[in-house]
Amino acid sequence: MKPILDHTHDLKIKSWLDSANLPGTDFSLQNLPFGIFRRRNSRETPRVGVAIGDSVLDVSACAVPGLFPSELEQAAKSCSSPTLNALMALGRPHWTGLRHQLHSLLRSDASKKIRSSVSAFLVPRAEAELLLPAGIGDYTDFYASIFHATNVGAMFRPDNPLLPNYKYVPIGYHGRASSIVPSGTAIHRPAGQIRPDANAPPQFTASRQLDYELEVGFFVGSGNPQGQAIDIAEAGSRIFGLCLLNDWSARDIQSWEYQPLGPFLSKSFATTISPWIVTLDALAPFRTGAFARPESDPKPLPYLFSVDDQQYGGLDATLEVFLRTTRMRAENREAVRISRGNFRDMYWTIAQMLTHHASNGCNLRPGDLLASGTISGNSKESRGCLLELTKRGTEPVVLPDGEERRFLHDGDEVILRGYCERDGYARIGFGACTGTVGAS
Repeated sequence: MKPILDHTHDLKIKSWLDSANLPGTDFSLQNLPFGIFRRRNSRETPRVGVAIGDSVLDVSACAVPGLFPSELEQAAKSCSSPTLNALMALGRPHWTGLRHQLHSLLRSDASKKIRSSVSAFLVPRAEAELLLPAGIGDYTDFYASIFHATNVGAMFRPDNPLLPNYKYVPIGYHGRASSIVPSGTAIHRPAGQIRPDANAPPQFTASRQLDYELEVGFFVGSGNPQGQAIDIAEAGSRIFGLCLLNDWSARDIQSWEYQPLGPFLSKSFATTISPWIVTLDALAPFRTGAFARPESDPKPLPYLFSVDDQQYGGLDATLEVFLRTTRMRAENREAVRISRGNFRDMYWTIAQMLTHHASNGCNLRPGDLLASGTISGNSKESRGCLLELTKRGTEPVVLPDGEERRFLHDGDEVILRGYCERDGYARIGFGACTGTVGAS
């Protein structure tokens, strides 16, 4: 799908909410990501909010006479739901129309009457409890970074890192939707079977090789009936938006259980997502070409190929991982960045992943979550998990205070951040995706 640039991307248009105009803000007027919130420590019913500056706009409260035109009545009504599923199901014209109207309500040249009305529906973000943005019926995790697949494959198959299907098929597995949690939720160290000694039987114990995985998740909007595939030309219009995702992984459990059917208990214990979904409309200025495959690589099969997707299927988004240890918190020190990558390095586009998922007639539904798999580039700094950064624990990461990490310790806080920047356009941020490891 070719991205469309319009007035909502205009850098010169500011908001009457000053915090939305500050340099470096994640949530400028040009972003307007959707989430679900309620006031902290309240019994309020969760509802749809939009992040703007340091505040959350209660979208359902804006559905009063004079603020939304009649053609947006259905979209506005859906925002009183405790999840985004109802809005997601309406389709792209409704999402775009709602975004345009919210932009008009928040821009600096809005009338005094509108400002007065809308300001009453703003909640300070510090006072908002941010919840899972959707009722997630199904969750699928892909393996779309060729650099990650090659790095990991080389650890186990040095002479043949990539399996023969990798360059033909967007590889994925069905994950566990029930254990997806919002940012800030504590992560308990899982227990499971591990086999540290190949000459001895396995043992059941707490994982000693807990890892994070830097990923991007994307939510299905309007789905497809069972038995009906999704053409790649339509795939972009079926994607509501993107978030950050941490696919926590117990590497020692994984290495013992993954053959022959792949990940199971090593990943099903927890997956963390950021609370704000950044729409494809907001990301339009940062779309870029699909990964440039070497001439020797096979071309995507016809059902996975479109000219528009090759030209605009990538996304120039910087993605970072920060770590804050128990000692760092005790000494009141900030988290340190341990890796930085970019989503444009993915071998498969999000449209290709969604199209392949539905190609056998699998019915995707509003609120289903698909994830990219670990995002890694071709440099060591851009490796998206400790398994890669430490070469399976043989080369520990050394932090500025001298602490070392091969895998995560109890008390470690992992913080994922992502943003898009380009000259002439406002910065678009994803917020943070955080989790702190506790004991099993």
